Formats: sequence, structure tokens, C-alpha cells
Amino acid sequence: AYLLLTLGALVMVGPFVWMLSTALKLPANHFDRSLIPSPATLDNFRQLWAKLPFTQLIINSLSIAFLSTVGQLFTCAMAAFCFAVVRFRFRQALFVALLGTVMLPPQITLVPNFILFKWLGLVGTQAPLWLPAFWGGAFGTFLLRQYFLTIPFDLAEAARVDGASLPQIFFQIYLPLARPALAALAIFSFLNSWNDLLTPLIYLPSDLEKTTLTVGLALFQTQYSGRWTVMMAGALVSVAPMIAIFFVAQRQFIEGIALSGVKR
Repeated sequence: AYLLLTLGALVMVGPFVWMLSTALKLPANHFDRSLIPSPATLDNFRQLWAKLPFTQLIINSLSIAFLSTVGQLFTCAMAAFCFAVVRFRFRQALFVALLGTVMLPPQITLVPNFILFKWLGLVGTQAPLWLPAFWGGAFGTFLLRQYFLTIPFDLAEAARVDGASLPQIFFQIYLPLARPALAALAIFSFLNSWNDLLTPLIYLPSDLEKTTLTVGLALFQTQYSGRWTVMMAGALVSVAPMIAIFFVAQRQFIEGIALSGVKR
């Protein structure tokens, strides 16, 4: 089993190793099959910053992804708490209706959302890229609800007997106990926002000072087609934050996914 897992890990890591190797090669050696660049150079990264304002693009992507993650954690956690703990009429029917929205492709809501944001005067700003995250989401609500169901309901009942309100139970009991699930949802939300290409192209089509890193890389690929060493340097810059976040929160991420489908 360990041998098979090791082989699978090597297959998954292989493209990242090739990307790092190509990013450190000279343009004349980008078809070289050797994984160790000889000689190694950082000139590809310098060219990357010389062609596009990559520092500003990274800052834009980080700020938008951060706001989107905060919005998803805040709204999905409250909705999940209501569906898992609070008893109210038509609770199951509303939850099933919410899950039904997962089957709707996001492209269906592009036109209505664009009309809404145009009416609000937000087209051309970064708000349409992170504001919808504060409207909640079916996947995040489902993930956190399943985790909240693993928390003994006796804790909430005991807190109500002691005079605690629902907000106090939510913030002081359930949120601290749901850190693994929150970490998992945070990684998913950050990753989705970081890799989003379609939404910035719709609301920020040509403004490099406001758009995201994914749009900058797509623009660079169009204008400088064939410069694979520089493209791999840009791809490495793009995936580096996500790799770092995953390794920092790896334990909480795995624990949150593993326990979200278990009901005690």
C-alpha cells in the first residue's frame, strides 16, 4: 500500500517538479529533458516582472481571495449552524432546495449577476469578485453542517439551560470546535477565488491595476506565446501561495474533510 501511495505521489508531484525545473532554465534549454537546470537562472522571473505589474496582480488576487474566504466562512457557518442546530419549520425542505443549487452551473447566473452589479454601479470594480461570497454557498453550508452534526447536541442544550443565546452558542461553542472544517472550507474558497479567470474577465476586462493574477498570466500567454521558461515562472508564482497554505493547514484540512461526513 505504501509503495502504491508513493508511486501515486510521484506521479502527482512530477508536473510541479518539471514546472520548477523549466522556470529555472535558460530559454534555449527549455526543451532539455534534464530536471536539473544547467545553468540555473532567475532571469525568467525578472522578465516576468518587467513585462507585467505582477506585484500588483498578486496583491489584487490575495485581497480578493481573502475577502471571498472571509465571506464564505462567515455566511456558510451561520447557515450551517441554523440547519444543524436550530429547529424551525421546513428546515429539511429548505436545506434540500439549497443543495439543489449545486446542480446549477455558475454560467447560468452570469447574466443576472452582471445586470445586478451594473444596476448597482459596481462593474469595473473588484466588488463583484468578492461580494457574492457574502451571500453564502451551498457547498460550504453542506460541509459545515455535516461537521456541526458531529458535535453532540447536548452541548447546545446545556448552554441553553445555562441561559446562553443562540449567537453565544454559535460563537463560543460551535465555531471553536469546528476549526478543522473551517480550515478545509477556507482552503477550498481561497483556491476557487485564486484560480477564477472568468469573473475577472467579465467585470475587469482590461484594467491591469485592478484585475487578478490569472488574467495577467492569460494575457502574458497570449502576447508572449512560446516563451515557456517565463510562462513556467509565472505558473510557479501563481501556485506557490496555494502550496504554502495547504502545507500550513494540511492537518486541519484533512481532519475537516474526514469528519464532515461522520455523525456521532
